[in-house]
Amino acid sequence: MEAEGQTREQKYAADLTSIKEAEARIRPFINKTPILSSDALDALSGKRLFFKSELFQRGGAYKFRGACNAVFSLDDDQAYKGVLTHSSGNHAAAVALAAKLRGVPSYIVMPKNAPQRKVENVKQYGGQIMFCEPNMPSRESTAAKVMQETGAVLVHPFNDGRVISGQGTITLELLEQAPDIDTIIAPISGGGLISGVTLAAKAIKPAIRILAAEPIGANDAALSKAAGKLIALQEINTVADGLRGMLGSLTWPVVRDFVDDVITVEDSEIIEAMKLCYENLKVAVEPSGAIGLAVALSNGFKNHPAWKDSTNIGIVLSGGNVDLSVYGIHPKDDE
Repeated sequence: MEAEGQTREQKYAADLTSIKEAEARIRPFINKTPILSSDALDALSGKRLFFKSELFQRGGAYKFRGACNAVFSLDDDQAYKGVLTHSSGNHAAAVALAAKLRGVPSYIVMPKNAPQRKVENVKQYGGQIMFCEPNMPSRESTAAKVMQETGAVLVHPFNDGRVISGQGTITLELLEQAPDIDTIIAPISGGGLISGVTLAAKAIKPAIRILAAEPIGANDAALSKAAGKLIALQEINTVADGLRGMLGSLTWPVVRDFVDDVITVEDSEIIEAMKLCYENLKVAVEPSGAIGLAVALSNGFKNHPAWKDSTNIGIVLSGGNVDLSVYGIHPKDDE
């Protein structure tokens, strides 16, 4: 895929300039999310942990930053036919919300096994949903058909420079709020979040360490990083529904060149991290959002060379759209 949203000659899909431009563009619409901390979690990890709480972002996840930047980057002629995306949930809701704020239609392709909470979020923001089979070829072919029928502009979930730049605004806030951070741990899937976070962090603070957090059942990034080339998985199996994507042509070069390492954890560790977030931070974090804490507490990190030099760790809690029905909890519907 050609680099979406690249407006000047650059080696990567985004840079500090495009990220600062994104910050100015989306500032009127986003929430500046707080940093949370816990003495108990610091003691458990042996480090000082600073939780960048993107579950308090509009739409319930960091995805609104990138979607908002992409949608508001369009000129009026591009935007009036609407925007389109394919996503299992958080990006879908983010694009629908950004389109609603821009006053243009949104067309959202979702796998039919997407969490019901995330489907409801898209509907709440006025997105027109088309369901597809739960695999990438079906998502992409359905999106291509909708794009042909509507003329809507595709806002890719991660392989888009405008989206990557928007996600990088997390780092601008994080390093302002907690300037002593020496390590950042963030989830990795398609790579839009980790790419934006990394490009901003390495530009501002070159010695900072970036660790990507990945489920062992969706470990294409870890395998790719180890091999030095993109590795595609034949099967993906993880409770973290937001981390089932694979790296793209724009995100892989950033992961390859700048992310210091990828650390994988089991689903059981992710679920335990969700529980610890609830008990100690008093927040409900979805599995994809809790994986950073899971990595910080993992043996994989404690046995990693980065462990001894990591003192102040920023952890991106990427989202809080928990589908409670999965856990046997059924909130009462609105009357």
